[in-house]
Amino acid sequence: MRRTLRIAAIQLHSEIGDVKKNLLNCEQLADAAGKAGAKWIVLPEFFTTGMGFTPKLKNTALPADGPATELLLSIARRYQANVGGSFLCRDADFHIRNAFLLASPTGIVGRHDKDEPTLWENCWYIGGADDGRLDVNGIKVGVALCAELGRTATAKRLSGVDLVLAGSYTWHLPDYFPGWLGRHRLDRKLFSEISSWASPFARLVGAPIVEATHCGTLECRDQLLPISYRCPIGDGTKICASDGTILASRQPSEGAGVVIADVEVGSVSPIDPMPRASWIRSIGFVGNAMWALQRVHGRHWYKKHAIPPGEHR
Repeated sequence: MRRTLRIAAIQLHSEIGDVKKNLLNCEQLADAAGKAGAKWIVLPEFFTTGMGFTPKLKNTALPADGPATELLLSIARRYQANVGGSFLCRDADFHIRNAFLLASPTGIVGRHDKDEPTLWENCWYIGGADDGRLDVNGIKVGVALCAELGRTATAKRLSGVDLVLAGSYTWHLPDYFPGWLGRHRLDRKLFSEISSWASPFARLVGAPIVEATHCGTLECRDQLLPISYRCPIGDGTKICASDGTILASRQPSEGAGVVIADVEVGSVSPIDPMPRASWIRSIGFVGNAMWALQRVHGRHWYKKHAIPPGEHR
């Protein structure tokens, strides 16, 4: 059965590694969404910390029942809403995962762990294996985080859902990349053709999608080179109908804020055919090479730095 829901997505200007400040900013933005009548509120990926290759992220993973979860539950109860977002979560096995938790006024509805870290994210957490499908009072909800939206396998596992909840933290090419080598052209390709994935994903699964994101500027160290990495963050927060039409959006240049739309929720026949390739839009030879290289380096770094001594699994 199709129904109309008022849904909000948060665009967060996060301070990397500053959990206390980020939680406070999230609460203020979620309050604005709740006061505007939103009954579904989506926070972005890494809403507690941001993301980058920086020592500021050490020891910032929170327990599954910690302050991030308490915030989600508090907002859900305050506005009688469903509230979700993902954060670096240290589980009982001592491993860290990028965990999306969805809270209702009565408790946690479910959880999705991002299936595979992206590039330097491999330094901070390991992937999960759940299908990302939740049932919320008869609404079939799919959850996907950032680059999961770019992969065909995600579209297949979320086929037939009524609503997709998504969070992302996307970064651009660094300012040290020479302009004469085509930095601006490559950056446009990355964000216009590859990482602008909300609308194409909606058309593939036949369901509306809500993508909460970050904005601002990222400054950290390059993962593979001993130099600084500085770039803008994000491609904008979006709420899209099942045919890919953008119902509401907020550009990164507009800063932190809330996007709200009344969304017709329910599964329809997908408009576009399912791609045969693993990536919905090709990331090319260089993209695949960097994906593999940073994964190898990141996994080694994670084992050495992110797991407490004596707890390697």
